[in-house]
Amino acid sequence: MTLSLSESTFTTGGSRSSGRPVSPSRSDRDGVSLSQVVLDPGGFWGSRQLVNAEATLWHCLQWMEELGWIENFDRIARGARTDERAGWMFSDSEIYKLLEAMAWELAVRPTEALSAEYRSLVSRVAAAQDPDGYVGTAFGHPGLPPRYSDLAMGHELYNIGHLLQAAVARLRTEGEDLLVDVARRAADHVCREFAEGRREGICGHPEIEVGLAEFARATGERRYLDQARLFVERRGRGSLPVRPLLSAEYFQDDVPVREAAVLRGHAVRALYLSAGATDVAVEDRDGSLLAALAVQWRRTVERRTYITGGMGSRHQDEGFGEDFELPSDRAYCETCAGVASIMFSWRLYLSTGDVHYADLIERTLFNVIAVSPSLDGRAFFYANTLHQREAGSEAVAGVNTRAEGSTRAPWFDVSCCPTNVARTLASLPAYFASEDQDGVSLLQYAAGEIDAGGFRLRVETDYPRSGSIRITVVTAPAEERRVRLRVPEWADGAVLRGPDGAERLLPRGWADVRRSFAAGDVIDLDLPMAPRMSFPDARVDAVRGAVAIERGPVVLCAESVDLPEGVGIDEISVEAGGPVETTLDGARIRARVRRVASPGDFRPAFGGDTRTESDGTVEVGLIPYHRWAGRGPSTMRVFLPLSDARTPRVG
Repeated sequence: MTLSLSESTFTTGGSRSSGRPVSPSRSDRDGVSLSQVVLDPGGFWGSRQLVNAEATLWHCLQWMEELGWIENFDRIARGARTDERAGWMFSDSEIYKLLEAMAWELAVRPTEALSAEYRSLVSRVAAAQDPDGYVGTAFGHPGLPPRYSDLAMGHELYNIGHLLQAAVARLRTEGEDLLVDVARRAADHVCREFAEGRREGICGHPEIEVGLAEFARATGERRYLDQARLFVERRGRGSLPVRPLLSAEYFQDDVPVREAAVLRGHAVRALYLSAGATDVAVEDRDGSLLAALAVQWRRTVERRTYITGGMGSRHQDEGFGEDFELPSDRAYCETCAGVASIMFSWRLYLSTGDVHYADLIERTLFNVIAVSPSLDGRAFFYANTLHQREAGSEAVAGVNTRAEGSTRAPWFDVSCCPTNVARTLASLPAYFASEDQDGVSLLQYAAGEIDAGGFRLRVETDYPRSGSIRITVVTAPAEERRVRLRVPEWADGAVLRGPDGAERLLPRGWADVRRSFAAGDVIDLDLPMAPRMSFPDARVDAVRGAVAIERGPVVLCAESVDLPEGVGIDEISVEAGGPVETTLDGARIRARVRRVASPGDFRPAFGGDTRTESDGTVEVGLIPYHRWAGRGPSTMRVFLPLSDARTPRVG
């Protein structure tokens, strides 16, 4: 049933929301807080969290200081005229995303150095805030355009949305401080300026919606949620001016949110909007809106999402293509879209408990989020192609002006991805489990400890290298409770051994162990990690007649540095159903080398005689896709052509 604003009642999550990026006041389950999950620093995600804290946060801070993005705030505070502003109009959001990452990190691994930088950065932002609460460095001050004079591309509300999310992180970990005060005054300004009957506009880049909704939850202030709903309901009315090459669909301003059938347009915009709309639907018990969003998620995942979980196939507008428009060599798959996809999926999981949302989060974490940062945390992929035809060259040491590249870059002209990765990794443990009145659900697997649902659990695993996961009960409730384990959608043949020693074969989905637990009880989950071939839907024209190989949650790829000398990445093909040998964390497969006969002849790409001859077979090592380009510029591909005549089925 859909409730009007007057019929619904908003209540804050209160203390139970502490340390959680998302905390619905109306939900049968809660995500865990950062204090409830501690990842081992030597594990896959624990080590990346540590690198994020020790390298990435400082790397981002250094670059934004050096380029003058933070100085933009200082100039406004001094009242100085801005004739040439550093950075794009959305560079403010990068400072806010960094503050959010710092706030989460300070809740887990506080250091005086990080705390001092956080306080300094907040004070510089606060000094630039206008008396009426407006905060922004690209509009509304001497030498700059008037406030809200370019709602389509100005990003003013987008920036404030990220400010609110940063304040939520601080409010839920440390409580009220100067950042929270700045955010509250900014949110109040937005509510006054864009109230019903005042400025009836929307931001060209959604984000204010999710920022306001979560800030409402964190503060218990209903007016912020009401304003988030206004922005959601105004979307899709064609109010934003159409720009050259940028249609109303690009801004999700073509169809009202609840009437859309699928996500479309700019991928990050669409996913941020969907996350905010989900928050509104959950808080107001708007069943029709929530159902519409779930349908959009499903069709998007079924038809417009890459095998990696990446979203966005078009470079021109960083957007979704049409159904099954998923070219490997032109895949955009922006890292920020991966972050936004997790935001959307997590909210749908909390509201429904559907395991498919946690499955997509896992796929996206291992094959989008883990791909972007280098192992030292100081270089990043912005776009994530699935097929690199040319090895290219090392990224420039300075600011890279292109989002595409064959190697990770230290910084970009548009550097939204490094700070998005930073805030995601800093808050990552909060997405690993959930709790409800019946117990605890383990959603993602990593070595560490979980304190949730009345349990304290020790998880031992080197996942995803191994599918062996041991869960030991350290403490347990006195009464009978449930430990729920996610069996991933790829895991055919998973086996569970419970505390009673009984072994059972598990279907995909949920596996529940319900009993009166005692300290020392052990649950063993074994997930099959043999490499498997994944065939694309035949309607994906770009990779018809090709196959990808996965191992556990990880997509594998072939990289030129692992091929014999003289063999090109586009000269190999594999046999459908052929043997694939498991390696430590990848695979090895026998591939056929195909070269065009009589290479000196003129042979057009189409219509000519393109018969090929075999030049023998070679052993090809496949590595996790998230590791590609770690050894320098290379060619690479995820989907390998088939050497036989197998035709993939539709569906």
